[in-house]
Amino acid sequence: MIKKELRSKYKSLRSQLSETEIENKSLEIANKLISLPIWEKTYFHIFLPITEHKEVNTEYVLHLLSGKDKEIIISKSDFETREMTHFLLTDNTKIKKNEYNIPEPVDGLEVPCKKIEVVFIPLLAFDTTGHRVGYGKGFYDKFLNECKPETIKIGLSFFEAEELIEDIFESDIKLDYCVTPNSIQSF
Repeated sequence: MIKKELRSKYKSLRSQLSETEIENKSLEIANKLISLPIWEKTYFHIFLPITEHKEVNTEYVLHLLSGKDKEIIISKSDFETREMTHFLLTDNTKIKKNEYNIPEPVDGLEVPCKKIEVVFIPLLAFDTTGHRVGYGKGFYDKFLNECKPETIKIGLSFFEAEELIEDIFESDIKLDYCVTPNSIQSF
């Protein structure tokens, strides 16, 4: 399938999930993360979910990161430049939803991309080769290009892999892992 078809399919599948299913599946994803070989790292970037789009609830992952004393980084998106600015999440960080309902830090201590060691990535779909489909704005591809090549990229998905995304671009950045409620895919 091509990205446009996959976006439509998975937005529809997500819309059918109940709040209880989202919470249960999100918790299962967080529990699976414990077995990944990432916990010696320090700087973890995570997305805050757009609840209106029924994204994976990353609150469970945040608790896991806090419990392991990790430095947690969240982003603010600029829709004109399609760039993300990254901030350290602290007890003093104020979060506010932007016009697209994305929860973002108001301000804070900025963190350069090169410092980030692990990135948890929102997505709509992914395939068996590690390619993913997001909302199509290119924010994450641009951001991941600015990270070090050894930065670990982990997709979080409620659904299992598609066989193949047909219209992949050379600039698309592959995942290292994708974690679902039922499995961990390694690429």
